[in-house]
Amino acid sequence: MSDIDSRTEPRPVTPSTILAAELREVTELLADVDSIPGELRRRISRLRDLAAGLDPYVERCTTEESPALAALSQRTHSADWASRPVEQEMLSGQVEGQLLKFLVHMTGARRVLEIGMFTGYSALAMAEALPPNGEVVACEIDEFVADFARASFAESAAGARIVVEVGPASETLRRLDGTSHPFDLVFVDADKTGYLDYYRMLLDTDLLTANAVIVVDNTLMQGQPYAQADGRTGNGDAIADFNRYVAGDPRVEQVLLPLRDGVTLIRRIPV
Repeated sequence: MSDIDSRTEPRPVTPSTILAAELREVTELLADVDSIPGELRRRISRLRDLAAGLDPYVERCTTEESPALAALSQRTHSADWASRPVEQEMLSGQVEGQLLKFLVHMTGARRVLEIGMFTGYSALAMAEALPPNGEVVACEIDEFVADFARASFAESAAGARIVVEVGPASETLRRLDGTSHPFDLVFVDADKTGYLDYYRMLLDTDLLTANAVIVVDNTLMQGQPYAQADGRTGNGDAIADFNRYVAGDPRVEQVLLPLRDGVTLIRRIPV
């Protein structure tokens, strides 16, 4: 397989894709074991097929991405990220992008804040759902990635609704607090160890409208918060702490959706 071909195949990074890969390997390991009963082989194969078929089926049953989003996705998957501290698997993708577009429509959002943009898929997806006078403020710390995203935004009419803020997101949030109109929707997909700080800043400042919705990505973090306590990474610990904190915060109500690597929706409880 060539280097380009290998870059087009994302590694399994979500609970469902990791499970599918593990079951595929188990099935292959047992293929030459004569003592395995036929019924057990069939059941293991069924488990493998259930896991492997889930994400492709969800994608087929979800509205297709726009040509601009498809082009952005292709550019991201064909790029060489080997020398950079990011990877193609960080792309939100069709299903999560469509969820974000739905949330923009459902909330009637006009101003959206994104903390962690990567190559801009989620920012562009949300911008496509905004009214003509709407705006996405996208925070990204990596100048190279920000320029990569800007190139895609320039090819889409919706890209004009996106303002890219380069630098540490915490500094951008402090600068925006009290100096701009508050946000109706926030999407958090940045450094996992910073999630709690971002969350506290959003709840403790004037950055949000009264009915704002916060959307947080990777809250299942490859299954680590619930299935890998012994081998949990620093990011896994951070997500477990974040989930625990939000679940115990009396100011909000939330739901964790088992979509991709976990998406949590959070809103303030009206007082």
